[in-house]
Amino acid sequence: MKKTFAFCLVLLIFTSVNAQKLNFNKDGSFKIVQFTDVHYVHGNSKSDTALLAIQRVLDAEKPDMVIFTGDIVTGKPAKTGWDALTKLVIDRKIPFAVTLGNHDDENGTTRLELEKIITSYPYNCNYSTSGQLNGVMNNVIPVYGSEKDMQVKSLIYCFDSGAYSTINDVPGYGWITTDIIDWYKKQSLHFTTQNNFQPLPALAYFHIPLPEYRLAFNDESNKRVGVRKEDECPSDLNSGMFLAMKEMRDVMGTFVGHDHVNDYIVNYYDIALTYGQFTGWRTTYVPEMNGSRIVVLKEGKREFDTWIRLLDGSVKYKVTFPADLANEKKK
Repeated sequence: MKKTFAFCLVLLIFTSVNAQKLNFNKDGSFKIVQFTDVHYVHGNSKSDTALLAIQRVLDAEKPDMVIFTGDIVTGKPAKTGWDALTKLVIDRKIPFAVTLGNHDDENGTTRLELEKIITSYPYNCNYSTSGQLNGVMNNVIPVYGSEKDMQVKSLIYCFDSGAYSTINDVPGYGWITTDIIDWYKKQSLHFTTQNNFQPLPALAYFHIPLPEYRLAFNDESNKRVGVRKEDECPSDLNSGMFLAMKEMRDVMGTFVGHDHVNDYIVNYYDIALTYGQFTGWRTTYVPEMNGSRIVVLKEGKREFDTWIRLLDGSVKYKVTFPADLANEKKK
C-alpha cells in the first residue's frame, strides 16, 4: 500500500529533526556559513589554501550551521576527501548540510553513495530522499525558536540541481526537476498552514544558478552588490523553480555556487539571488581570494544580513536584505 503524502511528510521532517535539531540563539540570530566549489583533492597541496580558508572562517564566524553547496570533493578517493573536509566542521561540533554539484559524482562515487556517506556523519542535517525524488538530499530543514520549543520559525531548503542536461538535444547543465519543485511546494504549503497560513521566512541552497540570475543582473534597475566576472552558467531550460518560490512566498533568498568568480547578490522581484564565495583554490580557476558567504537569519523577521569573509580575514559586501537592496517599483 502506498504511503500517504502526509505520512511521508511527517516521516521526512522527523528524520531531519533526529539528525540535528536547530534553534535560533537567545538573541534571535541564526548564522549560516556557506562553502562552495571547494574542489578538494585529498593529498594535493593545491587544496591546502582551501582547508586554511575553511578553518579561518569557522574560527572567526563561529556559525550555527555550515552548508556546502556543491563541487566539494573532486578527487579520489571521495570518502577520504569527505572525511577530511567534514572533520573540520565535526571537530567544532557545528551542524552542517550538503547539496551536490555537477562534479561531485565524477570520481567513481555515485550520488546515492555520496548521500549515504554524508548522512552517516555526526552533526549532519541531511536525510535521504533517494527513490522518492530526482537526485539526492532534497531536504527541508526547520530552524526552531530560541525558546527551545517545537515551534518552527524559519526553513532552510536544500535542492539537488543536478549535473548536466538529461535531454538528448539540450546541451549544458542540469536543473531542479519538476518533481522536486512539486515536493517543495507541498512542503512550503504544509509549514505555511501550520504557521496560521503565514509563509515562514526561508532560504534555499543549491549549486547551479537559476536562469533568473542572468536576467536579474542584466536589468540595471535591480539593486545588486558584488561583481559578475563571468557569464552565468545556468541550465539552458527553465524548469520553473523561481516561479514556484514566488507563488509560495516563503523563500527570501537563494544561494548557489558553480560560477567561481561571481559573488553578487541581486534583488529580483523581492527574492535575493545570491552567489556564495568560491572556497577552493588552485585545483581549478579562482578569483583573487577564496572565502565564504555568511548569512544571519533573524527570528520572527523576513530579513537577513549577509557578507563575504575572505581568507585574509577581511569582510566585504555586508548588506541587510531587503532594506539595502530595495528596488524601485517596476511599471
